[in-house]
Amino acid sequence: MGAQVRPLEEADRAWAYRLLAGRWGSTRMVTRGVLHDLTRLPGLVAWRAGERAGLLTYHLAGDSCEIVSLDSLVEGVGVGSALAAAAQEAARAAGCRRLWLVTTNDNLPALRFWQKRGFRLVAVHAGAVDEARRLKPEIPATGLEGIPLRDELELALALQ
Repeated sequence: MGAQVRPLEEADRAWAYRLLAGRWGSTRMVTRGVLHDLTRLPGLVAWRAGERAGLLTYHLAGDSCEIVSLDSLVEGVGVGSALAAAAQEAARAAGCRRLWLVTTNDNLPALRFWQKRGFRLVAVHAGAVDEARRLKPEIPATGLEGIPLRDELELALALQ
């Protein structure tokens, strides 16, 4: 059983705030030197078995759409995939030609996930996480598997 996805609604805001603050250490996210307030971004909510099962936030700018955050509360059952597909649809509907995102050098599961969905690694921004800590000091020094958090990895998907 996969997930149904719909746009983030006002009734989801308190839930989204708790989820984002709990998962990311705050509701702020830095990508490519830009500080995003995740609570002010448009989003998509995945539902599974009558409950919220995931959240994706994004930022539209010109002809590109950045996926700023993705949180799946149930792994391995299609929640993340459903959110990723819905983000592609939302970006196309907004006239975007490019869908992109940033992850960190420690996030090997994210690299696997996004590449399996057609995203390509387009840039390594060495030292970008070190710089991001100036805007968001709560970013930890160490990430998954004890890997030092230092660099941003940019992945992108061309939209036809």
